[in-house]
Amino acid sequence: MERPSPEGETGFALEELELLAQTAGATVLSTIIQKKVAPDPAYYIGPGKAREVAALVNRLGADLVIFNDELSPTQVRNLDQLLGVKTIDRTALILDIFARRARSRAGKLQVELAQLQYLLPRLIGLGHRLSRLGGGIGTRGPGETQLEIDRRVIRHRIGELRREIAALRRHRSLHRQQRRRNRLTVAALVGYTNAGKSTLLNALTGADLYTEDKLFATLDSSVRRGILQDGRTVLFLDTVGFIHHLPRQLVTAFQATLEEIGAADILLHVVDINHHHYLDQIAIVREHLSRIEPDFYRRELLVFNKVDLSNNGPGENFLQREFPGACFVSGLTGAGLAELKTAVARVIDHCYKTVKAYLPYCENALFHQIRRSGSILAVDYQPGYLAVEARVDPGMADRLYPYANPPAADPVSPRTEQAEREAKDA
Repeated sequence: MERPSPEGETGFALEELELLAQTAGATVLSTIIQKKVAPDPAYYIGPGKAREVAALVNRLGADLVIFNDELSPTQVRNLDQLLGVKTIDRTALILDIFARRARSRAGKLQVELAQLQYLLPRLIGLGHRLSRLGGGIGTRGPGETQLEIDRRVIRHRIGELRREIAALRRHRSLHRQQRRRNRLTVAALVGYTNAGKSTLLNALTGADLYTEDKLFATLDSSVRRGILQDGRTVLFLDTVGFIHHLPRQLVTAFQATLEEIGAADILLHVVDINHHHYLDQIAIVREHLSRIEPDFYRRELLVFNKVDLSNNGPGENFLQREFPGACFVSGLTGAGLAELKTAVARVIDHCYKTVKAYLPYCENALFHQIRRSGSILAVDYQPGYLAVEARVDPGMADRLYPYANPPAADPVSPRTEQAEREAKDA
């Protein structure tokens, strides 16, 4: 079942839904499209179309119907009754795939949180066992229905998962701070699912990460060390792939993972050059990235992957005109990797500037922001100020511009004033 969409999006959406179903282990028997101004509140599709689907299910012997949109609990219940088979929506399908693919503890925690957040509003009473007890004398029973107990258990588990994921975020934050202290550059490989990010990371670093030609083959972030052409060390970070209409529950649950993207020094936006809708995929990934960090484009480097299979794909000359500065590589054969490493070094040099700032001691908070977002190269403690040399992004460089010269008079910090008063009192 397809959501109402512009004409150009229909083929892309249905092709993707079919791939998702196959990734989950289903065999697609038939596809039905209905265009409506607004979804039907009872069946999502119209009642007549719902009966048509029921007849098709019976004729084909299907045991599952998948809708390419999120259904309400009422719609799922009505469709189950009318069709006589299980009905799920796109969100449930993607959550099932994530549950199958999660391997690390972090991945399993995040997927379980997303599943429970999806399930909680969909707990519907089934008969008198989950219905409220009737009123009147002698009818007031245990005071809590099974439905309410289930909801309370789920909410309690959601709280536990959020606490564990918060601890995970703190742990990863410490890792990021350690990388900053060690002045290590991080390049995050981002892109649409199945664009070949893990294969490319293996080629750049000599790692042996699991790869497979399927959607969401890997969900867990992996960091591997690589060497650029000029000898500089870079940490390459593999990330979970994006997809059209990524369920909001997954976006919330995977916030700890997405923060790694926001903290990276450079974003290698990997694109499958052979995909029929590669332009749509680029736009979708950029939409997701803009939610993580609005100025992501400052650090983005487009990498068109799988050029070894692009005999019938779009020409590189067209793409070079459309996306100047993009790289064309093959993570499988290694073609174009030297040019990619050179481009990574160029983007890093362009994105980060070496600046010197003279910070009064009362600007201690700004000094710590520099340490978190950049690399401190040198610090010279003067009587009234700190002389700081650091490599920072353009935004931080703009903030430090007012401190480009030593202060004319040494400002006195509040702590110094307090110490002087205490000395006088003594």
